[in-house]
Amino acid sequence: MKVMIMGVLAMVVLLSSCKEQSKEEKRAVQETNQVMVQDYTIPESWVKNRVSKAKVKLGKSEAGKIVWAAMEAHGGLDNWYGNGALSFRFNYQPLGGNTPRDSYQVLDVWRNKAVHTSVTDSTAKYGWDGKTAWVVAKDSTAFAYDTKFWALTPLYLMGHPFVLDGEGVNLELLPEVTYKNKTNDVVKVTFEAGTGDAPDDYYILQFDKETHLLTANRYIVSYPEYFKNGGHNPEKFMEVGELADVSGVLLPKELKTHWTTKDGMPGEYVTQIDITDIHFVKDIDDAFFAVPENAIIKKGL
Repeated sequence: MKVMIMGVLAMVVLLSSCKEQSKEEKRAVQETNQVMVQDYTIPESWVKNRVSKAKVKLGKSEAGKIVWAAMEAHGGLDNWYGNGALSFRFNYQPLGGNTPRDSYQVLDVWRNKAVHTSVTDSTAKYGWDGKTAWVVAKDSTAFAYDTKFWALTPLYLMGHPFVLDGEGVNLELLPEVTYKNKTNDVVKVTFEAGTGDAPDDYYILQFDKETHLLTANRYIVSYPEYFKNGGHNPEKFMEVGELADVSGVLLPKELKTHWTTKDGMPGEYVTQIDITDIHFVKDIDDAFFAVPENAIIKKGL
């Protein structure tokens, strides 16, 4: 609300001092201040426009229709964008001695920005402001993993199907499968070149044919910092656990990752993910996602 008030006041002052401006100049002033208003209070008109475009785009293919039905079943794209920033604790626990990743995070879901805070040290943070990855920590052991890669990774592990309405997303309908004695629709997600840091990634999403809820996610990681000569890790199979109703949006409280077997089913259990303290945040200071002055800029691991 503070951001909106400041933006409106600025608009009034500027317009009152520019009575002799042309209509074009006045319109430019209004648009500039509207951007200020939009910073962290997303207008209903923006949400409606985004949702409308997504519905039209997804309605053009059978795979897209399945994804749209899943968005509706999970609470609706309008709620996903209209509720504010998403906050939660994401506790990623590998079962083979690999580095755990546990942080509180706040995500700007409409512009893909993030701030993570260490669970054990509230002064240790890292984030992504849309262009720059940064870290603030007393020493390098605070986050012993690639924070640039991980800044938005949790969103793309637990934010399906909502994260599929953007540009550069390709959807392909695959044959139905039987999973836990229920028929599942299956959609493969790939990305156009230049989309994100790892456009060679893919997801194979399974949706309960009756409820349209997400049940599982098969995926690979092809992040170039991990695979400098190309390639990717073996495919993983992620089981979607119990869903929580978060302001009308259904999001997973638990994810279990396995290696995928040859027949496309879960094999060896490799990672437990607990997602807690999930809630949306509407009132955020306008500088919340900005790079801190004392931050170290990250370009990779």
